[in-house]
Amino acid sequence: MAFWMGSELAAAGGSQIAVTLTPGQAGVFKVTLNGEVSFDKGELGRYPTLPDAKELKAKVINMIEASTV
Repeated sequence: MAFWMGSELAAAGGSQIAVTLTPGQAGVFKVTLNGEVSFDKGELGRYPTLPDAKELKAKVINMIEASTV
């Protein structure tokens, strides 16, 4: 799951972002963008769904577009 999400975010951001996968314990899965938690399995009680992944990718794209304007 983590590798898939990391590759999706890297594909969305290209060379404009860095993706870091950090091992955790007890099934921790958290996506943080610019210091803001965008998805937390512990809080939601589930892994991201396809709509969640699309939303996260859109956030990455929007952040990149905002920084280049």
